[in-house]
Amino acid sequence: MPAVYRTRSPEETRALAQKLARDLGPGDLLLLYGDLGSGKTTFVQGLARGLGVPEEVYVVSPSFSLVNEYPGRVPLFHVDLYRLSPEEVEDLGLHEMLSRGVMVIEWSERLGPGLKARFRIYFTYLSETEREIRIEEDVRKGPLP
Repeated sequence: MPAVYRTRSPEETRALAQKLARDLGPGDLLLLYGDLGSGKTTFVQGLARGLGVPEEVYVVSPSFSLVNEYPGRVPLFHVDLYRLSPEEVEDLGLHEMLSRGVMVIEWSERLGPGLKARFRIYFTYLSETEREIRIEEDVRKGPLP
């Protein structure tokens, strides 16, 4: 059964992600779904802090670089598939990166088959400050935050 959260600020969205990150390790894949401005990158910023990425490292969506790697207790690979077709995604080498760290993918609907997600996370824009975040866990490894 999915866990549904309502956040009322970017700080609350980051805090939720930071709690989720505590139990993540190499090989964990998080697939993010939601419209532009729904809070996906803000959520990734919280994941980064929860994985020990230093505060001075600025976490941004890799819209043009496609993949950003951040150093932490385990590497965080932040992938943005917004501009890619499923065929182009295959050339990114995501399987190799995933084996080395935690991977979070924005615009996951462009991802083809082959990668098993630990979490599927859906973002809904409710208002300028409110978001609904639904987290579905595919593989039970511990309680949701």
